[in-house]
Amino acid sequence: MISIQNLTVRFGGFTLFEGISVLITEQEKIGLVGRNGAGKSTLLKIIAGIEESSEGKVIKPNDARVGYLPQQMESSDEKTVMDEMRSAFGDIIHIQKRIDECNTMLTTRTDYESDEYLQIIQEVSELSEQLSIHGVDSLEGEAERMLLGLGFERTDFNRNTSEFSGGWRMRIELAKLLLQKPEILLLDEPTNHLDIVSIQWLEQYLIQYKGVIILISHDRAFLDAITQKTFEISLQKLTSYPAPYSKYLQLKDERYEQQIAAYENQQKMIADTEKFIERFRYKATKAIQVQSRIKQLDKVERIEVEKKDIGTLKIAFPPAPRAGSVVLKTHNLTKKYGDKTILKNVNLIIERGQKIALLGKNGEGKSTCIKAILKEIDYEGTITLGHNVEVGYFAQNQDEILDNTISVFETLDAIAVGEVRTKIRDILGAFFFSGEDVDKKVRVLSGGERNRLAMAKLMLQPYNFLILDEPTNHLDIQSKAVLKEALQKYDGTVILVSHDRDFLEGLTTHIYEVKQTQIKEVIGDLHTYLKNIQTEEIREQKKKKINAPKKKEEQNTYIIRKEQEREIRKIKTSINRIEQKIEHIEEQIHTLNTLFIEQAEQATTEHFQTHAQLQEQLQIKTKTWENLVEKLTEIES
Repeated sequence: MISIQNLTVRFGGFTLFEGISVLITEQEKIGLVGRNGAGKSTLLKIIAGIEESSEGKVIKPNDARVGYLPQQMESSDEKTVMDEMRSAFGDIIHIQKRIDECNTMLTTRTDYESDEYLQIIQEVSELSEQLSIHGVDSLEGEAERMLLGLGFERTDFNRNTSEFSGGWRMRIELAKLLLQKPEILLLDEPTNHLDIVSIQWLEQYLIQYKGVIILISHDRAFLDAITQKTFEISLQKLTSYPAPYSKYLQLKDERYEQQIAAYENQQKMIADTEKFIERFRYKATKAIQVQSRIKQLDKVERIEVEKKDIGTLKIAFPPAPRAGSVVLKTHNLTKKYGDKTILKNVNLIIERGQKIALLGKNGEGKSTCIKAILKEIDYEGTITLGHNVEVGYFAQNQDEILDNTISVFETLDAIAVGEVRTKIRDILGAFFFSGEDVDKKVRVLSGGERNRLAMAKLMLQPYNFLILDEPTNHLDIQSKAVLKEALQKYDGTVILVSHDRDFLEGLTTHIYEVKQTQIKEVIGDLHTYLKNIQTEEIREQKKKKINAPKKKEEQNTYIIRKEQEREIRKIKTSINRIEQKIEHIEEQIHTLNTLFIEQAEQATTEHFQTHAQLQEQLQIKTKTWENLVEKLTEIES
């Protein structure tokens, strides 16, 4: 379905990737992985037709629609949420308009046997089939289902998109893209702005998706669930692995060992050859052999091996200072914004050493709870920190409040005290800042790099209570693995807000759910919690079906009745027109019959041929009339 042929991208004197060739077949679901800056997003943009390559080409079927979701995009602020969703129906509206035009022509034309008339009927049939594929009758319902699945409430549908944050507007764009059902779906970090419930919904939707999916994601569980194949961009090349992400890592390790063996053998051959050349370079009797070896070396295609990331295993948070047995206690914690209650009479006791996952849909109050604990907002009730508790906080926008004017190294050096100053480069190295990276200005860092730097800052001070709000946003899988291991070894207390299931699995000791103004501890592990959510959603869907509002039923009945009335009017119009045509043909036949009887001597061969043609037309029209009458009777009954 997609043929990528000798694709090369250069920026100035820098080559991003070179000579990439690969074939993607129908309905393949592919994870696209590689280090930051390897060219993953660029490759998606080239396939989408947004950017061009320096060399090579991408061949796609002419009729294949491509849907592309970038990491960041601008959306309209002038429409409601549902109006934005309707804008995704553009192609369908065009098809419906053309069908209406064709139907109008069919009811006004009288050349029923002409090629043009039959072509119009054929076009209506083909266009109707396209609408059937799109499921046009259920588009509004499908739009609602997608919005609800991605975390919106029905009360949001008529709100203006300008009222939503950038993350929520990205959800609208994702819903629009899915609603269009393109044959080729390109997704660049689609889970960045989703909560754990919405991610599960999207995961199930994409598993069932009928089309090609190429997916960039740092969510390991998401990749494993959806993809069957992994493309890795490394050392300017693309390597295909016939497996999802976790299996790909095993295959990559095996390939790495093979590469190392081949590299070492080649290096030994090169060293032996160079030694021979150096030894016999000036001996005339060996001149031919020396020249042969030199030419042999020139032709050798040098094996490259990407270095594995090392040195990250030693990363650790400073030992947590001793705190009281109760780290945090709330009593009747309540928070309202105007008439809307976010939290109501919340009572929590968090003990020393607990690692708590704070979960729930976006907008339920997770960040509000954290801001209350940090005294960033006013609230009702009481929040009490335990004896000797020192709080370290990582905010969702932590990367945005870094000083852009200083370097990576200076960012840590400005707050480091004592012996830790001698370990700044080691800490930065643990977060993949090495060599010249440490001298980069903060303003040139990517979102992932800024997040890693913000996390490194937390490691310079001995906190005993860490509150981390979405710390894995924009972090690649390797960085998340490093952070997870450090938190597992950390001996302090943690409250963690995250939507990354792989990151949370095995890390937290307790799960608290924020739901309907309450915060309650969940019995069981993360897997049990997620399974319970799915069970509740299924139960709620069944309940909605059983208790569907009568008004909706009446509305559906009204729509069906109106459609039937429109169809009846159209059929009656067709019947009237064809009856007129039959009457006209019968008059012509009667005239010829009179000629044959009363003036037989004037009848010619042409008269008899016309008579035969009219009889045939009359038979066809009569049959068409009978079919229309039968159809009308069925609808009216």
